Amino acid sequence: MEGAGYRVVFEKGGVYLHTSAKKHQDPDSLIAGVIRVVEKDNDVLLHWAPVEEAGDSTQIFFSKKDTSGGDSCTSEEEPTFDPGYEPDWAVISTVRPRHRHSEPTRGAEPSSPRGSWAFSVSLGELKSIRRSKPGLSWAYLVLVTQAGGSLPALHFHRGGTRALLRVLSRYLLLASSPQDSRLYLVFPHDSSALSNSFHHLQLFDQDSSNVVSRFFQDPYSTTFSSFSRVTNFFRGALQPHQEGASPDLPPAPDDEPEPGFEVISCVELGPRPAVERAPPVTEEEWARRMGPEGRLQQVPELKARIFSGGLSPSLRREAWKFLLGYLSWEGSAEEHKAHVRKKTDEYFRMKLQWKSVSPEQERRNSLLRGYRSLIERDVSRTDRNNKFYEGPENPGLGLLNDILLTYCMYHFDLGYVQGMSDLLSPILYVTQNEVDAFWCFCGFMELVHGNFEESQETMKRQLGQLLLLLRVLDPPLCDFLDSQDSGSLCFCFRWLLIWFKREFPFPDVLRLWEVLWTGLPGPNLHLLVACAILDMERDTLMLSGFGSNEILKHINELTMKLSVEDVLTRAEALYRQLTACRELPHNVQEILGLAPPAEPQSPSPPASPLPLSPTRAPPAPPPPADTVPQPDSSLEILPEEEEEGADS
Repeated sequence: MEGAGYRVVFEKGGVYLHTSAKKHQDPDSLIAGVIRVVEKDNDVLLHWAPVEEAGDSTQIFFSKKDTSGGDSCTSEEEPTFDPGYEPDWAVISTVRPRHRHSEPTRGAEPSSPRGSWAFSVSLGELKSIRRSKPGLSWAYLVLVTQAGGSLPALHFHRGGTRALLRVLSRYLLLASSPQDSRLYLVFPHDSSALSNSFHHLQLFDQDSSNVVSRFFQDPYSTTFSSFSRVTNFFRGALQPHQEGASPDLPPAPDDEPEPGFEVISCVELGPRPAVERAPPVTEEEWARRMGPEGRLQQVPELKARIFSGGLSPSLRREAWKFLLGYLSWEGSAEEHKAHVRKKTDEYFRMKLQWKSVSPEQERRNSLLRGYRSLIERDVSRTDRNNKFYEGPENPGLGLLNDILLTYCMYHFDLGYVQGMSDLLSPILYVTQNEVDAFWCFCGFMELVHGNFEESQETMKRQLGQLLLLLRVLDPPLCDFLDSQDSGSLCFCFRWLLIWFKREFPFPDVLRLWEVLWTGLPGPNLHLLVACAILDMERDTLMLSGFGSNEILKHINELTMKLSVEDVLTRAEALYRQLTACRELPHNVQEILGLAPPAEPQSPSPPASPLPLSPTRAPPAPPPPADTVPQPDSSLEILPEEEEEGADS
């Protein structure tokens, strides 16, 4: 729904206010209404209105709590409204919406008693959102504002709390409190700091005033047009604090502190071990591990060798097919030949799907036109300084184009997103075969496809995990980055998105990727690679007195100046240092693959929001008497709770 200057992005009926403090409501105390999320004049509003006044969602403005005492909503004439039947609500002061002096809503009389309950609040005014306990008849949400008051509880008689939270997560970071799993603390996406960094660094040729809005609409295009930053997802939420209170969160009324975040206490790490890289695996060594019928033998030991030394360039064309899952490690030579024949037929059938589209059909297929245009533009500037792709009529560019368009047929839901050409280019360079490159690329995308999903939940999760690892490894560096408004590590976004493709010289990227593809020594080695780079640069960052802009600029200038062998050596040393710690927090163990992920208490569908939630880990079973108890963890990613009541 759109109007002059506004757009309704979410609407849900059957959302009631319970205006009586009694546990059992009578019909007269229930006010049916509609909840909407409205984009208006560069702001996003959450609006509720009774059904008879739900016509115009743009004319109602939330009245903040008046602290002057002149017209207080807590006066005897207008008592404070409190839903009342939840004991823990007693710590939340509430603000009843006052009669507005602005233009009344369409279809509502200014004196309408039900219309007086309507409210509209900017999402930037929100401080926290509380969900109802499981088992109540109707699910509800309580919205608490930055001013310390709460809006009337919204009871979803027809379900919809999960859908609303999912929409709100587009505009806000919703972080679960560790001390109250039903309380989401709200942090805005701090786009002003991001835009300011772009402006001062002059990273964009054009006017940077709309950089942030373009970033949220097309994060990948904006990322690759220059080195950019992601929204500061975690600033404030993950900063150190004392006594469980976040410094960015003012205390709630009556000196009742808002539940805060547990931050990792100082973990005592042992000395960092020395690590030496091994020489690359040669064709002769590979051949010695080839058994009867062309089956590879001692595969775990072979993977360990690839991890510790990489592959010789002449071996990559064959070995990458195994590392990327195109060929099975257990298959025989004959089985591999049959598999390649099958996959070749399958590839050309998919390629024919877009090749056979006539110009007349394509004029009516905006999605295919969009993919074709974006791919052509990206391919034309992918690794053009590499001899394999240089020149105006280079056949390698045509193969890149065809493979990426065929991938759109293979993965309809994802299609093509800017940055994928960076991942395909080294694979095609190594395999030099269209079909092999396609299926190896598909295997790589199985590992990183979440990086390119529109929700960016995977990227948010990885940035949170990276911050958690760095907090354990180097708390002083984290504190310094926090002090310079860089504690979200948003400058690492491009590193994680395309696995350091633009940070190392092309031959080093080949070595880095084949080591990461082994899956050793555990999952998320790429996060330790990021930690290793930051560890190598910590003195430069901290002793030079860099601010946020200088940090971003320095990280950008590291491109093509890093040694992959030095970085891999340090990353492995960091892994060994962490795994040698007996008191490693449980969620750090999960990241390193040392402990299975904690199972949620109730299942959650994939569509539910997955906010980054600094919180405690679930209680572990009692340790044996002869072991040292593991400390409670501090920063974890928790799945959304199962919707309760009518929302289930």
